[in-house]
Amino acid sequence: MGVRTRVRRGSAVVAGAAVLAVVAAAPAESAEPWRPRPGTLYISDIRLGDGIGWYAPPVQPQWGQSYDCLRDWPVHPPEVNVWHREFSTAETATAEQKVVVFPTEGEAVAFAAAARQNYADCPRRENQRPGITATGYDHGAVNVEEGATLQGMYTFDGNAQERPHFNYLWGVGRDGDTVTLVRWSSYWGAPPVEAWKKVLRTAVNKLY
Repeated sequence: MGVRTRVRRGSAVVAGAAVLAVVAAAPAESAEPWRPRPGTLYISDIRLGDGIGWYAPPVQPQWGQSYDCLRDWPVHPPEVNVWHREFSTAETATAEQKVVVFPTEGEAVAFAAAARQNYADCPRRENQRPGITATGYDHGAVNVEEGATLQGMYTFDGNAQERPHFNYLWGVGRDGDTVTLVRWSSYWGAPPVEAWKKVLRTAVNKLY
């Protein structure tokens, strides 16, 4: 990890539950001011070796739409120092990156851990839905900055008239006080696990 010129505001590690409570419940008037946006993925960074082109609008502030297994979490998404960008193809795949900068590194650690746990619990929640069969996958760690992991899920909807199959890849990466979530999903074909690990590594490296 290279030397940074930015200043971090504190490094105390806060207990996970307390951190999430602060992130979820802090009123807007007490929130931190906006800080410079970290680096994010370019369209050209999504190279999966399938020849499919991607397109995307510019990076937007705020959390954006919750997706997949994060649709109910966090209950109150961060309101400042959070950005998102949605990527699409003309075929079947979509992707999204979310980037959140926290006041302390401890809060970032807790947030990343909570995201990974939500992804790990997703197959169990999906299997509770009528007609759904879900299988989760741990695709391992990516050696970059303070660490990243890739998780996934395959679902089959026995009640669906169209598109019964879905694959998901969820990357969670951290660089200091900043966390990025990088999601891929498609209803056609096998998930590009190794290629998406490279995308995740690029996403974390580009934060700072």
